[in-house]
Amino acid sequence: MKPEHIAAAFTIDGSIVSVEPYGMGHINDTFLVTAAKRYIMQRINTTLFTDPDALIDNIRLVTEHAAKKMPGEKVLTLVPTQKGSYLLRDGEHVYRMYDFIERTECFQTADRAHFARSGAVFGRFTAALDDFDATQLVDILPKFHDTRKRFADFSAAVKADKAGRVDTVKQEIAFVTSREKYCAVFMDMLENGEIPWRVTHNDTKLNNVLFDLDSDGGAVIDLDTVMKGAAGFDFGDSIRFGASTAAEDEPDLDKVHFDIDLFEAYANGYLSHMGGLLNDKERETLAFSAILLTYECGMRFLADYIAGDVYFKIHRPTHNLERARTQFKLIAEMEAQLDRMNAIVAAAAGRK
Repeated sequence: MKPEHIAAAFTIDGSIVSVEPYGMGHINDTFLVTAAKRYIMQRINTTLFTDPDALIDNIRLVTEHAAKKMPGEKVLTLVPTQKGSYLLRDGEHVYRMYDFIERTECFQTADRAHFARSGAVFGRFTAALDDFDATQLVDILPKFHDTRKRFADFSAAVKADKAGRVDTVKQEIAFVTSREKYCAVFMDMLENGEIPWRVTHNDTKLNNVLFDLDSDGGAVIDLDTVMKGAAGFDFGDSIRFGASTAAEDEPDLDKVHFDIDLFEAYANGYLSHMGGLLNDKERETLAFSAILLTYECGMRFLADYIAGDVYFKIHRPTHNLERARTQFKLIAEMEAQLDRMNAIVAAAAGRK
């Protein structure tokens, strides 16, 4: 069916005026549907998300709970089909629809103010789900942040050396293997009950926040990877991506630095909502989560380079290696400043 016919199968207000491609997403195909009001319709990438029923159920459970805990605030709202489902199947394609969240803006890069606001938005979202049983969520991408498994995958790639590149990246391999002790920290604490399983977004980039034009709040979007995990997964990935002075694939490492001022801005925003909800172990390891998530990502980039660039899209022969090296540069600088990072977290959490 044409997108217009797909859209008409959902419970929209009024007649459809237009259905047009929308946004900059790389995973799902997104359309802006205009009728009496506006909607976002997406064709779900079922190659990546092989269980769309579980995916949409995760999203429904989380958004319904968040909406109840944040009355009057902007939250993603699913639109049902005319048959009462939240998915519409058209042959091999699967669609869903959300209300369009009006009066918001989105950014691709962060200044200090927007990074602090994104920390507050993600912190508020996580706080609203503090009493939600995260274990009822399906693991859409199993073991996504199980760094023990990521290390095992990395080691297997090195051993196989399918692209014949191991001898050219011995220094980078040594960087990863010398930090193997990092891998079990969060998973051990989760499994031992030292920290709680929480709802985690797992893709906490700045562009997954819609900033409210009428308040200091905002809406968390792109919930496809919402699963159970540790609070540090989301916090650490935000810092990895947002507190760097350069792009993730910057080839000139002289331009790549960890910006601790941006770290402090995000921590202050996040902990303004979560500071009183984290337990002692969560607070003690929150700064370290930035190192761990950067390590995990760098390890994945390097493993893919060694395997012959089979997972991440590349635009030049050494693209994945450059990505890995930027992560390793950030890790080294974070490690050197971990005491200061811990002090920032303690101060920000102590204000709550």
